[in-house]
Amino acid sequence: MTLRLLAIDTATEACSAALWIDGAIVERHEVVGRTHTERLLPLVHALLADAGLRPAQLDGLIASIGPGSFAGVRIGVGLVKGMALGLDRPVVGITSLAMLAQAALDQGAERVLPCIDARMSEIYWGAYGRDAAGLASPLCADQVVPPGAVDFSALPGGDWSAVGTGWGTYADVLTPRLPHRLLSVDGAALPRARHALTLALPVFARGEAGSADDLAPAYLRDRVALTLVEQQAARAARSSG
Repeated sequence: MTLRLLAIDTATEACSAALWIDGAIVERHEVVGRTHTERLLPLVHALLADAGLRPAQLDGLIASIGPGSFAGVRIGVGLVKGMALGLDRPVVGITSLAMLAQAALDQGAERVLPCIDARMSEIYWGAYGRDAAGLASPLCADQVVPPGAVDFSALPGGDWSAVGTGWGTYADVLTPRLPHRLLSVDGAALPRARHALTLALPVFARGEAGSADDLAPAYLRDRVALTLVEQQAARAARSSG
């Protein structure tokens, strides 16, 4: 099946775009902090130029829908939605946790615990296994919780690989809560658009990609910032600890 697909991820401090061109992947990936607004369009234009493609030659688009930075997710989803509507192309949304899990599976892991630092003393986390096609398959619903409230007890037994900035920030809290063995921990891992391509390809192949009108972020929580009272309480707790 001949396909030209563009995937975009801006859910974390990384900014990446990747093209699937008839079986080959071309990617640009940068760690940009909070400058997605300035960096995303030039990055996408450069990627298309590298591949010698015009937007009108794309068959579909893929967006990382979060969870992650509220502003970052909105920027990426907004660009994909706008391009898809303008080009009249189908879209697929892929979660950033599934992307992190797919990266680990591609490196040989069998069960993965992706975890992103959600700020505000919380984490986004999920648990994924490998399906028959080698793709990340959720073993529980993605969640946002304080790291000390994570409940790993219902997970299947066996070995796990841990990836994502949540592990980098809260490994000392999370590791004792896992009753199973951790084979590896990559606390610096960030989502990459190339793994969104991997997960979205079967959806396009089955003809199940959706309309841009239905593309929406997966925030997991609906609060952007702590209230002043909550901030003061958090500072007091840290100073007394």
